[in-house]
Amino acid sequence: MNVLLLNPPFIGRFSREQRSPAVTKSGTLYYPMWLCYAAAVLEDAGFNVKLIDAPASGTCMEEILKIAEDFRPGLSVVDTSTPSIRSDFTAAQRIKDLLPGSTTVLVGPHVSACPGETLSMDNGVDMVARREYEYTVLEVAQALREDRTPYGAAGISYRIDGDVRHNPDRALPDDLDSMPFVSRAYKKHLEIEDYFYAHSQYPIVTTISGRGCPHRCVYCVYPQTFSSRKYRRRSVGNIVDEIDYILKEFPQAREVMFEDDTLTVGKRRCQAFCEEVLRRGLRFTWSANSRCDVDSGTLRLMKRAGCRLLCVGIESGDQAVLDRMHKHLTLERTRQFVSDTKRAGILVHGCFMVGNPGDTKETMEKTLEFAKELNPDTAQFFPIMVYPGTEAYEWVREEGYLTAAEYSDWLTPDGLHNCVVDLPGLSSREMVEFCDRARREFYMRPGYVAGKLFQALKNPREGRRILRSGKTFARYLVRGTFGGGEKRLTKC
Repeated sequence: MNVLLLNPPFIGRFSREQRSPAVTKSGTLYYPMWLCYAAAVLEDAGFNVKLIDAPASGTCMEEILKIAEDFRPGLSVVDTSTPSIRSDFTAAQRIKDLLPGSTTVLVGPHVSACPGETLSMDNGVDMVARREYEYTVLEVAQALREDRTPYGAAGISYRIDGDVRHNPDRALPDDLDSMPFVSRAYKKHLEIEDYFYAHSQYPIVTTISGRGCPHRCVYCVYPQTFSSRKYRRRSVGNIVDEIDYILKEFPQAREVMFEDDTLTVGKRRCQAFCEEVLRRGLRFTWSANSRCDVDSGTLRLMKRAGCRLLCVGIESGDQAVLDRMHKHLTLERTRQFVSDTKRAGILVHGCFMVGNPGDTKETMEKTLEFAKELNPDTAQFFPIMVYPGTEAYEWVREEGYLTAAEYSDWLTPDGLHNCVVDLPGLSSREMVEFCDRARREFYMRPGYVAGKLFQALKNPREGRRILRSGKTFARYLVRGTFGGGEKRLTKC
């Protein structure tokens, strides 16, 4: 049986799978990693799979329908996000209209949080596969292949006789070593040159060493809606085996990015990973998501094993705001971490967020000053992005702070991040405009610019990265978030 996996077209290079889906100011485009895991699992079970990543390849909906008509999938799996959900639903519906005998499934954090609402939008979608969905989709596909009803699968919500029904949750997989390498699906279905992370060297390959996150941050969407707050680990040997595969199969890759919510959960495991890389003599550059709580000795070991950069959520320069976010980190610990990374020779990409519980105009200014004080290699400033299924979303909804009338309001007309939260004394527009100003003030400091020029001259690879990301990013420094035009939908 044929299975179609689709990351559907929307607005230009819309990065659907990142934690806050949007067209990014830096040109960053995430891999459709979860679709690729599903592709690899299905292929291991003998299914013929076609995976289309439309934002990366520039494939429009009319072209996708032509492919689907020739491919004749018995099952079509369509990825979704909050701001694009109506467009995503329409994409699935058009495939269903073309192939009425096929089964259509929606996946992703948004539909996991809102399965009933999603299925009530229209009759064009058969079911939602909630949370991590590889084995849910596999069970549905196996039932269809054997001419059995697919509606007994754990982890699905579906419509039958006009009613929406929810089967019990599927247990999330614990034995991650038994799963195929996601990079194997990249090799077969994608071109790695289509993907770009502004803070990383190009081209990049992403993977994960574990799933879920044990921390309690109120805003983070994936642990709360998709992969859980339990951290499930791959073994060190299995991770390094995949690195070995990547190095052999993607010789053009300049960096590997670990997209775990927090790679550095568990000091001993992080150290064991680095030691295994060194023991095998693997020489490669890598980056990862981390927290600002890694000790200096571990950082030095990570550097020896090839770590180039850590992406960290610093979020706020006000301790009370951090506490209300359930960040469980102090400003002083963050200062120490950034200092230690610089001494170890590891770069930091700092993420700063405004509009959190307790934020005011004064605390936002403290955040900007904290960012300048820390002076990470790169920084991003965003208003809080609240998504269904998160504690942050429930907070703004219950307090009456949510301004959105439609899910499309999560984006500006250009597809950039918008803010849908008005706090007392602090409007969504003010937060977006503050982030634009903070970005300009951070990046246009004479000392920062001089440092970037020196970095580019000292390391040509870093220079190429700075130039590539800067081409797109520079125009937003000048015009700001609201300086664009109409939405640029991908069309034939």
